[in-house]
Amino acid sequence: MDRRGFIRLTGMTSVVGLLGKPILNAAGLLRPGEALTNKPPIVGKRWAMVIDTRKCLEKEGCRDCINACHHIHNVPEFDNAKDEIKWIWKEKYEQAFPEQENEYIEDGLKEKSVLVLCNHCDNPPCVRVCPTQATWKREDGIVMMDWHRCIGCRYCMAACPYGSRSFNWRDPRPFIKEIVTDFPTRTRGVVEKCTFCEERLAKGLIPACVEACPEKALIFGDLEDPQSELRELLRVHFSFRRKTNLGTQPELYYIV
Repeated sequence: MDRRGFIRLTGMTSVVGLLGKPILNAAGLLRPGEALTNKPPIVGKRWAMVIDTRKCLEKEGCRDCINACHHIHNVPEFDNAKDEIKWIWKEKYEQAFPEQENEYIEDGLKEKSVLVLCNHCDNPPCVRVCPTQATWKREDGIVMMDWHRCIGCRYCMAACPYGSRSFNWRDPRPFIKEIVTDFPTRTRGVVEKCTFCEERLAKGLIPACVEACPEKALIFGDLEDPQSELRELLRVHFSFRRKTNLGTQPELYYIV
């Protein structure tokens, strides 16, 4: 943003509280279809996510959740695997769950790809190794990133057993098709990953991937709330997590 745009924006903040959406529309600061939200923040004691692989695999080739996440978080699109940045993506079942030895599981599932993302571990090894505290765990369990503190040492990437972090080898900004100004872009030499849409939770909104899923295969909720939909699903369905033998206590559960 240039100096004129900054002054224009700061001048508007004194009247937004009184006039809200009309004044933002008149100033051109509110994008088409965007609405102000006065919802209270969504709070929880221990956030987790359930992925129902049965529903997720109903629609072959669906990428709605991936596209929604990568769009609102300004994830760049490079044309090669070396530079690839990903917050949520699909991985072959056998690669995602190498420790699952159930030979009688549905053959079709073994040949499919499942959604993977940061597991927001209860015991995150990435947090322990970061020398600048650029990554840390909030009280509600979300493993966060401070891109201004990240020095690009990539210790966190080496410590993460799930490959959930990406490193910006190149300046990502020229490779973002449409920059969303509500979320910061990153720079070269910085690690990034999923943050459970903590910025949306603060606005009273659920994570973008959950909202975008047409099959409702992603369920986000408070693991400490026994009345939550997430707890009910875990209560009545068999589920497993990735690489639990490592002691990381991942908060991503898969129903098969």
